[in-house]
Amino acid sequence: MRFLLDPEQRAFADSLNAMLTAADTPSVVRSWSRGEHASGRALWRRIAGAGVFALAVPEAYEGLGPRPVELAVAFVELGRHAVPGPLVETVAAAALLTALDDSAPAKRLLPALASGESTATLATGRYALDADIADVRLTAWAARGPMGQAAAETVVEAEAADRSASRENTSTSGAGASTSEAGASAAESRLACPPGDALPPGDAPPAAELRLAPPPGRAPSTAGPHASLDPARRLFPTPTGGELLAVGPHVAAAVAHALTWARLATAAQALGVGLALLDRTVAYVKQRTQFGVPIGSFQAVKHQLADAKIALEFARPLLFGAALTMTESDVAAAKVTACEAAYRTARTALQLHGAIGYTAEYDLSLWLTKARALRTSWGSPGECRAAVLNSLSGDGRRS
Repeated sequence: MRFLLDPEQRAFADSLNAMLTAADTPSVVRSWSRGEHASGRALWRRIAGAGVFALAVPEAYEGLGPRPVELAVAFVELGRHAVPGPLVETVAAAALLTALDDSAPAKRLLPALASGESTATLATGRYALDADIADVRLTAWAARGPMGQAAAETVVEAEAADRSASRENTSTSGAGASTSEAGASAAESRLACPPGDALPPGDAPPAAELRLAPPPGRAPSTAGPHASLDPARRLFPTPTGGELLAVGPHVAAAVAHALTWARLATAAQALGVGLALLDRTVAYVKQRTQFGVPIGSFQAVKHQLADAKIALEFARPLLFGAALTMTESDVAAAKVTACEAAYRTARTALQLHGAIGYTAEYDLSLWLTKARALRTSWGSPGECRAAVLNSLSGDGRRS
């Protein structure tokens, strides 16, 4: 089976690539990490103007979609250029609002998300990404705590970031992938489902609810961002209170629908990150010489790059296949494969760049940290593999 993009989809990717190349995204990322959002907002409007966010919004709400294949095409390019901001969260928020039984919140909020006038974040756990700039701040909660599986995934990412940050305080580099990995692994093993905080898998929340928190300018000031694996991913405490948009079991179903869209966008973003890391590393090994020849001519270097290339190319058909079916298991398989391929490429890039790869001042670090953060964002590798296995047993068995 071959998954090939049609000419219009390839042209869409090329136009985004050209626009983002001209935007000098590394400087935008660094400004965003410092909490300076002017250049990032300008880039956000250009991305929205290209129709990216409208792809997740139905035509009934002034969007172009839902069109998951084209959305995946776009997010590969956003990952390739390390674009900062709540990109995935805006898509997830659009999917959640679309899936609610009551269409009133969708009519009210989605047109602005599609046009880029508003940005959104969606919190299902203790932290909300970029809550300081998002106009639409959605929180999904159950009576006993965060919303089941999605909550556990968000906690894993945030706790991993906290552990990494505590180590980075003693380091001068600020971009050590090995340090981040150690912190995340510990968090994954301890926080797969925080006791007393998240519901057991399969246990429907008794009174799930969705709230719209006041925009940052109207809400009480909150604590500053937590340190993150990726400094451009600014994690804030989940906003509390706000307007009740929906309540009942259908909220949990809508969150599950949003999780599928979030995982697809994350997978596409990770594939783009991996491709960028591979391109930069190939260019570097052609330039750096040792014993009078480029290090890229060494067999050991070629093998590592070939392995990274194969992993990324194997992830590509899974991604676009999942975008066609949009089943939970296919999207989970695409997410784990793309993120693991990007992470493997990040480790290869870090090693082949030598000591320069650890420095935060070097642009490579922008993609290295993002590859690590995306790996546990919206589902750790273990959780995504579990989703695939569940589909192959019991009622979810495939023919």
